[in-house]
Amino acid sequence: MLIHDNCNKMSVILASRSATRADLLTRAGVRFSIQPSIVDEATIKNSMRAENRTPSETAQVLSDLKASSVSEKHPTALVIGSDQMLALNEVCLDKPTDLINARQQLVLLRGQTHHLLSAVSVARQGSVIWRFCADSELTMRDFSNQFLEHYLQSERARICESVGGYKLEGLGIQLFSSIDGMYFDILGLPLVALLDFLRKKGVVAE
Repeated sequence: MLIHDNCNKMSVILASRSATRADLLTRAGVRFSIQPSIVDEATIKNSMRAENRTPSETAQVLSDLKASSVSEKHPTALVIGSDQMLALNEVCLDKPTDLINARQQLVLLRGQTHHLLSAVSVARQGSVIWRFCADSELTMRDFSNQFLEHYLQSERARICESVGGYKLEGLGIQLFSSIDGMYFDILGLPLVALLDFLRKKGVVAE
């Protein structure tokens, strides 16, 4: 468990292995520890699809479960859970499984507009006490096959880390013709809304 020194009255735990989410919180001045959640995401996603639940509902349920499951073990802390879903019309994409799958996803997304649903939850004493879901709209340009291959080779080391196979922090920004959404939301953590909640709880300064 990675520890970021916390001198606040109420401790904060990030229930995620995501280095990006941890970096966002650190840069925002939030002191926290990391305790990754253990949630069977595949089973939950399949169940939600069978019930015809929306991508935003699925992202929020997963976020809630991640936060509440860790909160049960650390009842006095504020536990942050988060999840992200990518929706292209009626199709929902998960993180690519390999380079071949990443290529397939990017070809599917090329020239199309998709939505990123980024959910965040905060739990205490095993129950979710706050939640928020951001909907960002992104349109990929009709990039050439040559650029696609260049991108895949350049990003191959981390291309399976993000849903859709892209990260805006790097070369992935060149995949897009337009983006409607907050940068932090697209990276996977609705940070502005979360910080507003943490301020109300006295975790970060007013």
